Amino acid sequence: MKQNKEVKISYWAAHLTTVISVSLVLLLVGMVAMAWIGADLETRRLKEKIELSVIMADTVPDAGAQRLAREIQAKPYATNVRVVTKEEALKAWTRDTGEDLQELFGVNPLSPEVTFSLKADYASASQIESVKAQLAKEPGVESVSSPDASMVDSMNRNIARFSVILAVVAAIMIVISFVLINNTVHLTIYSRRFTIHTMQLVGATNGFIRRPVIVNNMLSGLFAGLIASGLIALAIYAAQRGSSLNADPTLVWELFGCVAAGLVLLGMALCSLAAWIAADRYLRKDYDELFK
Repeated sequence: MKQNKEVKISYWAAHLTTVISVSLVLLLVGMVAMAWIGADLETRRLKEKIELSVIMADTVPDAGAQRLAREIQAKPYATNVRVVTKEEALKAWTRDTGEDLQELFGVNPLSPEVTFSLKADYASASQIESVKAQLAKEPGVESVSSPDASMVDSMNRNIARFSVILAVVAAIMIVISFVLINNTVHLTIYSRRFTIHTMQLVGATNGFIRRPVIVNNMLSGLFAGLIASGLIALAIYAAQRGSSLNADPTLVWELFGCVAAGLVLLGMALCSLAAWIAADRYLRKDYDELFK
């Protein structure tokens, strides 16, 4: 009875060790994934701050600018389209410079403008030049202003480098996680190597022996993925309560759901693969080799 109790304690202790170890590894992988997602969201937010201004000729009325704004709104590249009327432009000029142009010239000499932001997928120097060329052909358009193209290209290059670095870190983390999980699962199965050999002696097939080993470790991976996901969820909740996240909360939680599902599947897959490899190793050993 005492021996059975010791075996049972050892079995549960081994699986608890596996769950804790795998949870920590998956937590690191999940943190890298969320950092990648956070960087991507921030990148898109910065890209969509790139604003273009379409300056109309001074003979074009506000209605003409509003018509152009509706056309731009329908384009796939535009967001946050806004019309700056002649009156609004005059008020902004007076506020910024202190000069009343209407009093000085007798009329309002300013032109209406249409301003809009580019969607993130169109925030490149070549796309900006293409959009400017299209809008410059519109009737009544005097000029189209945009940020310096070299600044946009520089930002995109920096973003690309950062994405590559995160991708490399994620790949390294997955490799390290498999090595750590493989070692942890190997130690768990090592404690059951004589049981595996005994089952072989009584005629159990390799598949029959492997099945409970793989299923048990798959469950360990499942619990580890849930624990890691829960810790990341708490971190996101704390960050949102501390107002350190600028992204849309709904979108963040939707993306977290994808990461959490990925962590659970990754934990189950890595633990199952590691259990298969470790079990297969002992299935090929003879009795004398089990003592090594």
